[in-house]
Amino acid sequence: MKSKKNLNSRRSFIKNGVAAASIMIVPRNVLGGPGFIAPSDQLNLAAIGAGGKGASDINNASVKGRERVVALCDVDFSGSAKKSVEAFPKAKVYADYREMLDEEKDIDAVTISTPDHVHGPAAVFAMQRGIHVYVQKPMTHNIREARILTEMARTQKVVTQMGNQGGSNPLLNMVQDWVDKGTIGAISEVQVWTNRPVWPQGVPMPASDPSSKPTALNWDLWLGPAPEKPYTPNMHPFSWRGWWDYGTGALGDVGCHLIDIPFRTLGLKYPTGAECSVGSVYSQMWTPDYNPEGCPASSLITLDFDATEKTKSAIKMSWMDGGIRPAHPDIIPPNSDIGGKDSANGVLIIGEKGIISTNINDSSPLMPKLYLNDGTTNFGPEVEKMTEPEYGHQRKWVDACKAGFNSPEHLALTSSFDYAGPMTETVLMGNLAIRSFMLRKENAEGRMDYYARKKLLWDGENMRITNLEAANQYVTRTYRDGFKV
Repeated sequence: MKSKKNLNSRRSFIKNGVAAASIMIVPRNVLGGPGFIAPSDQLNLAAIGAGGKGASDINNASVKGRERVVALCDVDFSGSAKKSVEAFPKAKVYADYREMLDEEKDIDAVTISTPDHVHGPAAVFAMQRGIHVYVQKPMTHNIREARILTEMARTQKVVTQMGNQGGSNPLLNMVQDWVDKGTIGAISEVQVWTNRPVWPQGVPMPASDPSSKPTALNWDLWLGPAPEKPYTPNMHPFSWRGWWDYGTGALGDVGCHLIDIPFRTLGLKYPTGAECSVGSVYSQMWTPDYNPEGCPASSLITLDFDATEKTKSAIKMSWMDGGIRPAHPDIIPPNSDIGGKDSANGVLIIGEKGIISTNINDSSPLMPKLYLNDGTTNFGPEVEKMTEPEYGHQRKWVDACKAGFNSPEHLALTSSFDYAGPMTETVLMGNLAIRSFMLRKENAEGRMDYYARKKLLWDGENMRITNLEAANQYVTRTYRDGFKV
């Protein structure tokens, strides 16, 4: 394990490198050429998950080569992870992040961009070694993991950021200003929706077929904390999202972008209750398909929140996915989109004086729009101009790592775990409601009773459903040896 004393000394040296340079007689730009950065001023970065979103995360974190990428970890370097190897040819490659973090003693910070089920175990393993972490959304696969990571970041004094890059979008300030000034009056309702899933979901789990496993894929390491099973086609690299052992469905994919907007601007805390219903698929008469191992094709979830200083009243938030969306508000012209383009994704913050409408909060145009009951409107730009990739979300995290824990740069991060943890728990509460909705048992007549289809009451501080014990099994998960959290 990396010596924390040595790690802190090195970080202090990096942080004070500029000041130390002032005593040099010969300027660095003379010794190293224009733009030269001394090795002591560079952060040693590594990636866990180097393909897909992982490729852009580690590339953006390197800040065009300003920082040093020393290691790359992926379970399959035959696919999109090749781009990272080509971009960082000096980086050592690994299949197992545990091996990488134990062998590479000088890693300062790591990006984690794996399937959802590996986020928590990988982040814990890194933070235990005093390594700063950037974790893709959702921060974790389950609520308990999110709480553990949030608390561990504080005790280990590491700088953290969740990969919901829209949190760094400066246009959110426009929405925040409307809320803070009370422009739409007392707020009591929020509606959030998405066109996801856009991958197979609500269908039976594909059959395992070990003979079709790609040679380059380390399936056992891909499974990580999930139950051991033979290779299942099409899980890797993307279709894992719709299966509970690996993914977190539509909520996990975009909930941390969409729900982030009202959660952040309204100052929401843990929800107090959750209720849901899911769309049924009938492959035969009178009998709905039952695939509890996977997420449903569509769902409607309602979350209750206590009043905050910004809302003045309790909030009811509705989440819709699978193509379901809210009714078009009367004060928005009928031929205008609500939310984003074609009304496919969006957020409506509804107050007594009007409505705020926005698009998804990722790298899409946020398109904030204000509609008041008296006919007043105010629109933000429909085309965003980003001066750096993803609003500088990864670069700001890197700068905070170099500045240190509790530095102004760290405290200015928009999705450090102090914020992203509770917000992720809220997103994952929707999945807890969905999974509980599918619980059933056979009754005396030989029919199935769906006994958990009720409103769930949530004690956020203690992470417990208080009126249905069976639902609490989904607060956490069972882990394979070697990946326990």
